Amino acid sequence: MSAKIVDGKLVSQVLREKMKLRVEELAKRDIQPGLAVILLGDDAASQVYVRNKVAACQAIGVQSRVYRLAANTSEQKVLEALKLLNNDSEINGILVQLPLPKHIDEDKILEIISPQKDVDGFHKINVGAMVTGHARFYPCTPHGVMKLLEYYGIAIEGRHAVVVGRSNIVGKPMALMLLEKGATVSICNSKTPDLASFTRQADIVVVAVGKPKVLSGDMIKPGATVIDVGINRLPDGSLAGDVDFESVREVAGFLTPVPGGVGPMTITMLLENTIRSSEMV
Repeated sequence: MSAKIVDGKLVSQVLREKMKLRVEELAKRDIQPGLAVILLGDDAASQVYVRNKVAACQAIGVQSRVYRLAANTSEQKVLEALKLLNNDSEINGILVQLPLPKHIDEDKILEIISPQKDVDGFHKINVGAMVTGHARFYPCTPHGVMKLLEYYGIAIEGRHAVVVGRSNIVGKPMALMLLEKGATVSICNSKTPDLASFTRQADIVVVAVGKPKVLSGDMIKPGATVIDVGINRLPDGSLAGDVDFESVREVAGFLTPVPGGVGPMTITMLLENTIRSSEMV
């Protein structure tokens, strides 16, 4: 067998067309969704991510503002900028591009953002709401994974889902969101003995560890859905996910590619959260 490819580009396009209609409806109320992005320093990858976010906003009519600050900008100045954006009525969503320079406390920065404008879904209030099943905003990457599963009609309720990775950005919220939809969830990490003994039982496997090809075809059961969140640069310059695509493709029922799988969905869910925030005004 050969897995059906889960096309994140296609699903993103479908969802963004629907978002355009929502933005048009907001315009009738003289509301334009606004996203503010703070970028510190000149990290090449971060610059690319921010450009992609700005282009995505422009394509559907969302206003975007990018605040480019020097890498040595003091923590206090960043906090002051965020306080101003919290009170800016034209801004519905605030995003601080990670990672931050070492002299800045990431927790302090994320906690100063208003929970009502926390479109990354990282504020402790929003994380707590997610635990209780009443999230205002879901973190963008796991939210995108859930939308992919929904679009392809992949059953979650009553299924066994294994999440490989325990980060606050993907692994933990991913497990909570699957649990909320009725899955039996196992969370594996670098300390898990015999990872394959878990993944071979799973109907759904989500891998988010940032290491190339940690999941191979002999580690999954036939017909399983495999979602690859990782993206890694190999020594030859090529990109690879956390999944060994070729071997898993021969066993899985559904499989995301890298690139073109989860990646496009992350930005799409950022747009979703920004529009949702403006609809609550």
